[in-house]
Amino acid sequence: MRRPLPWPGCRNARDLGDLPGIRDRALIRSEGHERLTAEGRRALLAYGVSRVIDLRLPAECERLPSPFARSPVYRNVSVLGPRDILLAGMGADLAEIYRVILDDFAAYVTSAVAAIAQAPPGGVVVHCHSGRDRTGLVTALALRVAGVSRTLVAEDYALTAAHLGLEEDADDTARAHFEQTRPETMLATLEHLDSRYGGALPYLLGHGMREAEGRALKGRICADLLT
Repeated sequence: MRRPLPWPGCRNARDLGDLPGIRDRALIRSEGHERLTAEGRRALLAYGVSRVIDLRLPAECERLPSPFARSPVYRNVSVLGPRDILLAGMGADLAEIYRVILDDFAAYVTSAVAAIAQAPPGGVVVHCHSGRDRTGLVTALALRVAGVSRTLVAEDYALTAAHLGLEEDADDTARAHFEQTRPETMLATLEHLDSRYGGALPYLLGHGMREAEGRALKGRICADLLT
């Protein structure tokens, strides 16, 4: 199992450069940064990060502000749009919730992936609250555009459960979702993406991403391409 990055106050930060064909320090996923210590914040920036993309709803960002909110590296690009909404109300299980997000919030999801391509030179950190659902979808799309296999994308997704564990006070829904944080959940999601939209890149291009941004995304994170 890949070990999290040593950013104090962050348990689920991992460099996706560990995956075949992905450039080191180009794309990093994590949970929210509210608990980052001062040392953790310094470690994140020292890692070469030029952009922090916060996928949370605006209301979430107001309740638990990012420590980078006033920094030029920070962008809030909500995957679920501007209105407060609960993931748990979207479906009976995580796979269904992810399908709803892909289908009903496609323009917002695409904007989040495009934000990776639009970032200044340097590493991009993508996060939501726990770093599982919204972060999992956005990084999965980016990795599939870069050519990472569905199996490896799904295995990376499932690492969040191992890194974060289950909170002691978790309710029944949280426990059920924790148990569903398995490769099979992401594999089902990617099957839906492929069968309905023809894959990650056609999905993104069909919902607002420009072809130049698609090329920029590949150039940014693929180890065998120059930016």
